[in-house]
Amino acid sequence: MNFDEIIDRRSTESLKWCLYDEDVLPLWVADMDFRCPQAVRDALKKRVSHGIFGYGLVPDDLPAIIVERMKRLYQWDITERDVCFVPGVVTGLNLTVRAFCKPGDAVMIQTAVYPPFLSAPIRAGLKRVDNSLTQNDDGYYRVDYESFESQIVKNNVKLFILCNPHNPVGRVFKRDELLRMADICLKHNVIVCSDDIHCDLIFSEHKHIPLASLNQNIAANTITFLAPSKTYNIAGLHASMGIIQDAGLRETIMKTRKGLISNPGLLSLTAARAAYLHGDAWLADLMHYLEENRDWLVSAVRENLPGIKMTVPEGTFLAWLDCRSVLKDVNPHEFFLQKAHVGLNDGTTFGSEGEGFVRFNFASPRSMLEEAILRMRKAMQAEGLL
Repeated sequence: MNFDEIIDRRSTESLKWCLYDEDVLPLWVADMDFRCPQAVRDALKKRVSHGIFGYGLVPDDLPAIIVERMKRLYQWDITERDVCFVPGVVTGLNLTVRAFCKPGDAVMIQTAVYPPFLSAPIRAGLKRVDNSLTQNDDGYYRVDYESFESQIVKNNVKLFILCNPHNPVGRVFKRDELLRMADICLKHNVIVCSDDIHCDLIFSEHKHIPLASLNQNIAANTITFLAPSKTYNIAGLHASMGIIQDAGLRETIMKTRKGLISNPGLLSLTAARAAYLHGDAWLADLMHYLEENRDWLVSAVRENLPGIKMTVPEGTFLAWLDCRSVLKDVNPHEFFLQKAHVGLNDGTTFGSEGEGFVRFNFASPRSMLEEAILRMRKAMQAEGLL
């Protein structure tokens, strides 16, 4: 796979590429500018050539494929009955808050965080509790456990939504961190909904640990959502799954979804099956390329954009850039969009803790990243900021 290839996406109704004017280089929404694995494309072509797209079922072997994958990659023992399918992880998050909370209940999230975490409780008529991640002087984010527990108690929190790996700060939480959060939730009868959508996108010095894999008590209190969408760049197909090991939690989810949420479509499931069966060699090559991109970007920001700090991601393909010491009086998203014609994510959409930040998607050919940094540097020079 040639990850350096520039592929025209403006003619494909791409949200990433068509939202902005043509002179803007878009490095924002979390999809990649790479073709998905050949095996996925071949499976879709074969299915399309059949020519009939009636109501379908989940492929018979797909649950078993997922069970094997969880065991092989994460030493997580689940069964086929634990797996349910949803058309998107965000759909799963919204389903969960409605299934286990009644209007007025409190849901806790860890900010700054992926925007749908912010909106899901509010749309369900719930109280959102923002537990801020703590940033050290070196930019590294940690959990403030005292605040974590006190906010649960103070607000009588019913559900905690975990993002692991964390989007946008790039943390891959360690075993002791996960255990401590999970134990606090168990102590106070707080159900955990864990978004693990970036679980396959982990850099070499780190390891993803599903929260529910830690022990049986935690598994019985956790609902996990994941997908092949970010991993294999098939996000537009909306194939995702929930892993729910407790029969009671699973029954509640299934009752709540009836009449509201269906399984992913035929082509979505076809792509997911092919990706999980035949995509690992492609994924290994991808991770090598992404890690080189990450390391290049860390150096490029330091050398070309002095004053802007980049937290080194442990997972995901998303960089979290702190522009507060340089762009003090302007929104950095607007600055780089208008002055550099580079489209990044506005940090404020990730919560108030994101003010002064932008999110930079580095899952693109290196030449695009080089062009973006060059444009950003020139814009800062033109404004006398360097």
